[in-house]
Amino acid sequence: MGDEATTAHNDSEETDMASDNIFSGLKVVDLASFIAGPSAAVILSDFGADVIKVEPPSGDLWRHANNMPPQPVAEDAYPWHLANRNKRGMALDLKSPGARQVIEKLVKWADVLIVNTPHPARARLKLEYEDVVGWNPRLIYADITGFGEKGPDADLPGFDITAYWARSGLLSMTRDAGAPPTWPVAGSGDNATAVGLYSAIVTALYRRERTGEGGRVTTSLLAEGVWSASVSIQAALCDAKFFGLHDRKSPANAVMNVYRAADDTWFVLVVTSDKLEAVAKAIGRPDLLTDPRFSDPAKLMINRPQLTAILDEVFGAQPMEYWYKVFSGVHVTFGAVRNPQEVIDDPQLRANDIVVPLEGAGGKLTSTISSPLQIHGVAKVSAKRAPHIGEHNEEILRQLGFSADDIDGLREGGAIPKAKERVV
Repeated sequence: MGDEATTAHNDSEETDMASDNIFSGLKVVDLASFIAGPSAAVILSDFGADVIKVEPPSGDLWRHANNMPPQPVAEDAYPWHLANRNKRGMALDLKSPGARQVIEKLVKWADVLIVNTPHPARARLKLEYEDVVGWNPRLIYADITGFGEKGPDADLPGFDITAYWARSGLLSMTRDAGAPPTWPVAGSGDNATAVGLYSAIVTALYRRERTGEGGRVTTSLLAEGVWSASVSIQAALCDAKFFGLHDRKSPANAVMNVYRAADDTWFVLVVTSDKLEAVAKAIGRPDLLTDPRFSDPAKLMINRPQLTAILDEVFGAQPMEYWYKVFSGVHVTFGAVRNPQEVIDDPQLRANDIVVPLEGAGGKLTSTISSPLQIHGVAKVSAKRAPHIGEHNEEILRQLGFSADDIDGLREGGAIPKAKERVV
């Protein structure tokens, strides 16, 4: 039962998926909320996977993030579409007795199940790996937590701001001397973690190809945050001597610092030792190479503020366009500091398919951010809007083998919303 619905869905996708799409035919059930888990599913969908997004009848809270400060406020639900594009939508009350039979069918159907429910609640819902693996031994169960599976804080809820940023040490280091910890960019740790979870899923799928066995993979926001901060955390592990927090006027290294051009554009400058002579000449200050204040490492360490003041004066005399040409000419590493409104006009984004068209979302939401992975010779699936709440309930349930009477029973029992209760 449900063959017609399945055929219709496959036909509609056929024009979107190239015949060599890597994950064409891969079936994914996304039970996760917010960003990290759902975004891992987005990467799979970008390469052709059929992803079913399961959320409560009231909807995932991330649907409303466009009206949750400090996220930028907009009429369009841009965070929702970013984390859930190209998915089919199912509304299911996991606490309802009738939901269990739906979960069983979904697990039997799926190749990959993504879950981020905290483990105490997951155990109550009988959604732990041990609860579902008997239905499908080939299943890849992808588990994401805030702080890991073990230890005193294993059951704590975690967002990327708390687990990835604060607990990992990152937030203590991403500030200037004298400043308190700041509020990091929302979703930045989540999206980094999504790539990690995707990698774990793909590794497990590769293992399944070799052994025929499914398995459980996991990562945490804390593990991913420590990995991102690993240069400093590794330094701490070997009792390295740390410099103080970054002080722009007295940096640890004056040629690895932030400066401001005449047009008020701030830029990051990274001059390695092999580039010092070329840069000094290019900026018109070859005298700095023989200045006794900077001529040897010991004196340079003492006179860092003086060198920084000189460079402030030099770089403040010309606009960023000028310094772009100078730095490019000597192949030195630099980066102008851009805000989001400036970033979207960067020609590199569209030239490299970082920003791509988004179909069907409506409003002003005509573009989206593609996942950061490209496979040469394989086109990604065209980005289409995220689903409405329960938009594909009947289609999916029929595909899973539920009859019309079964579906009516699920509605009456409260496992799925009635048609009139569906929220767009």
